[in-house]
Amino acid sequence: MNPSDQQPRTPRDAENWAKSVDRLNVTGTPTGALHLNVQGRQTLSPLKGFGQLWQKTFQATLVGSNHTPAEIVRVWKERFPEFQPPENRFFPSVTGVKPGEVVLINASTPGGIMSTGVMVMYSDEDSFTLITPQGHPESGWVTFSASQVDQNIVLQVQTLARASDPLYEVAFRLIASGMQDRIWQHVLTALAAHFGAPAVVTLTKQCVDPRLQWSEVGNIRHNAQLHTLIYTISSRLRKLVRGNAT
Repeated sequence: MNPSDQQPRTPRDAENWAKSVDRLNVTGTPTGALHLNVQGRQTLSPLKGFGQLWQKTFQATLVGSNHTPAEIVRVWKERFPEFQPPENRFFPSVTGVKPGEVVLINASTPGGIMSTGVMVMYSDEDSFTLITPQGHPESGWVTFSASQVDQNIVLQVQTLARASDPLYEVAFRLIASGMQDRIWQHVLTALAAHFGAPAVVTLTKQCVDPRLQWSEVGNIRHNAQLHTLIYTISSRLRKLVRGNAT
């Protein structure tokens, strides 16, 4: 046997995957972004959250589209923030949606502004996947893709995630789950409109694991909503004190 045959082989799609990291590192803050709750945080798979595990699949069909899936996904990556609803502000790094890059998120929620982010875990010409860090409302990932089905193009957003901590789980059961659904419906509708097509977005969802993972209750110490609220209040107090001192 040739000794070289015994060497580990690099998978063909290795360049499409983010390199393993212990903690996230944000190398620059895009203009206008509030950068909190990402630097130094670990990424969390769906196994590491607290709440029930859900898989949601959102789809929209471009009937008779002349565009290829690769064309659509390229535009999706390049203009990713533009397809978000106005309350969801996404800030990709200067290099864009590429494996290992961090996308900062500033979202308006019923609890106030929340600063968080995601990391690009995987990216190829037809799809890309984002994974959440500690403190994000969900532990898991979301995959964006386009595929050819007969003469049509199917746009898809698929999430596999669970609420990160008990507070988020309560929020999802009361209101946040529906809010999240409307976000991805908006994204697919906006993307379809960009390519000149109306979109009827379908949603299928399945509770993959109904259990609560009480071993992960400690995730609440990273809660991005709480940390952003504390930061916002303390910043206002500091400004008030400086104002009174002048």
